[in-house]
Amino acid sequence: MSGAKKLLELLKNDKIIMAPGAPDALTARLIEQAGFDAVYMTGFAATATLIGCPDLGLSTQTEMTTHARSMVRAVDIPVIADADTGYGGPANIERTVREYCQAGVAAIHLEDQILPKRCGHMAGVKLVSAENMQRRLKCAIAARGKEDLLIIGRTDACAVFGVDEALNRARCYLEAGVDMLFIDAVKKIDDARLLGEALKGATLIISMVEGNETAQLLPDELKQMGFSIALYPLSTLLRATYASREMLADLKENGTTLAKADQMMTYGDFSKVVDLDRYNRLDDNFGID
Repeated sequence: MSGAKKLLELLKNDKIIMAPGAPDALTARLIEQAGFDAVYMTGFAATATLIGCPDLGLSTQTEMTTHARSMVRAVDIPVIADADTGYGGPANIERTVREYCQAGVAAIHLEDQILPKRCGHMAGVKLVSAENMQRRLKCAIAARGKEDLLIIGRTDACAVFGVDEALNRARCYLEAGVDMLFIDAVKKIDDARLLGEALKGATLIISMVEGNETAQLLPDELKQMGFSIALYPLSTLLRATYASREMLADLKENGTTLAKADQMMTYGDFSKVVDLDRYNRLDDNFGID
């Protein structure tokens, strides 16, 4: 079953789909092994891990789609991927959609920012008109054809212009024919509640970013508000980066990591994460003597 079909089946359930963000395929494996039903390939984390840079539209289409392909290969759960603005005009959007289809992701979201784009939670975000974005989305839908890929219309208008404009754009993108809506940077609980009520019947996605008021909402509360998918884009990246920096500081200061070895995964446990035993069995069964 394709990732898109798996995601559609999950959407039939009463519970909200929780999709933690994965900066890489290894983290995607951890997300699956923790029991989550979907994984989110966040552009913020992908850019940080691939090129060590902030989310300012610096990652290319090829880098992102290759990253997505690796993530899909690593897990059996649906991968929801960030496709930024489509990386250019109609021809670029068409290729972007086809590349993500070939990568096997379940869904991609396209956003209504101008180029170069930036993380929706940063200052200085600028948007194209709703009409231009509608054409962008129609291009993506046409490029998809009959392929199993869900198209998500994303707007960053909530942080730039306020919840009313975000709502207007969401309705416009629904008219374009998108499968789901993602209104990013919904920081206030009251705004989340308003959007859920006003867009009742649509498949809604919300991003849960630490530091925002909405981050305290539990999955059942989000479901009651009308959201179907909750993304947690930065949680694994920020936690892992913090832990790595702490370990490196300790190593620099003490010349050894032994004092905090109990805070590290063992080699054996890590081998289980990457499924070393399966590859050993392949060697045992089919290896050359």
